[in-house]
Amino acid sequence: MSSEGLGVTGKEFRRACGRFATGVTVASVADARGTPHGLTVSSFTSVSLDPPLILICLGHAVSVIDAFRAADYFGINVLAEHQRELSERFARKGEDRFDGVDWSRGETGVPLIEGVLAQMECAVYQRFTAGDHDIVVGKMVRAHVGEGRPLIHFASHYTRLA
Repeated sequence: MSSEGLGVTGKEFRRACGRFATGVTVASVADARGTPHGLTVSSFTSVSLDPPLILICLGHAVSVIDAFRAADYFGINVLAEHQRELSERFARKGEDRFDGVDWSRGETGVPLIEGVLAQMECAVYQRFTAGDHDIVVGKMVRAHVGEGRPLIHFASHYTRLA
């Protein structure tokens, strides 16, 4: 069967994918000078148990893409339902996203946000390009798990578990 003539618009794609409820994370990295960078990422998933792999997808247009491309390690911070402001802050452009945020450096040097549901430190395992995104596969080398309820994103809105 030919796929010629088949396709969806960007709007249809976003709307359809938005029907999949996701948790919300902040992916973080330190550049060569040690400056922390991060962005809100909902395209996060576990990949493998052995070895322990996760992946994130980063758009080529994001302002911190070069820092992630140059890094050997990155962090994942899983946000709790009361951390919507952090999700919105790390989604905005043109500001120091870590300014005023309670964070510390992990053992690998990546910035980790305090009070999240989970902090993960990952060594870059693989990188590849798919369309207008970089897919970054990380091998989890450190993890800390907290308690609480997750921040959920569904149909372009934040929501809560029932």
